[in-house]
Amino acid sequence: MTAVALDPRVTTLLQEAAEWRLLSLLFACPSEEWRADIDRLAGDVHAEPLTAAAQHAREQASEGVYHSVFGPGGPAPPREASYHVSVELGTLLAAIAGDYAAFAYQPVTSEPVDHIAVETGFIAYLRFKEAYALASGNDEAAAIAGRTAARFMTDHIAVVAHPLAELLANSGVEYLAQASAAAAQRSGPKPRVRQLPVIQQNALDEGAEGEFACGPS
Repeated sequence: MTAVALDPRVTTLLQEAAEWRLLSLLFACPSEEWRADIDRLAGDVHAEPLTAAAQHAREQASEGVYHSVFGPGGPAPPREASYHVSVELGTLLAAIAGDYAAFAYQPVTSEPVDHIAVETGFIAYLRFKEAYALASGNDEAAAIAGRTAARFMTDHIAVVAHPLAELLANSGVEYLAQASAAAAQRSGPKPRVRQLPVIQQNALDEGAEGEFACGPS
């Protein structure tokens, strides 16, 4: 039987889907299952910044560290709404939820729809949908998924990823800093939103090993 060559565009999209899925996991609250997923995906991803982030996650990540950075009152809010100046929250969340519903994206998480882990997971999902459509010969569906991903990255992920990258650059939490920088680089130009001060202290030194439970930020 002759093997059918896979369209190079499909291969590229599947690799991008794996990269965005790894980013989504890096922004999620750590757990034992989370660690297994990080290890599995890191083996399928070849982008050095992401593999480095995964390695640092193995060394640094814990629920305490996560909540010391992303938890309520933490120094680096993981929700897009935190970085808008004049957008009504209900309108923003409805727009994001509408995009998710249009593609039947139903992430299994307790985080809100504008959390960066959920938003980056959506791009992974769209890249996979685009790859499947191309492999099935449905160019129109592939184009719709591609256009939606490009718009969503510009309108939503860039809004949170760029300020997060700045906030976390000197935090000492290398895996979140690297993940934020990678998401910012992939999402396009820095949008015009209000700027927050860069975290100067090492977040790992701020009692980050306390008892925390994963849940909504």
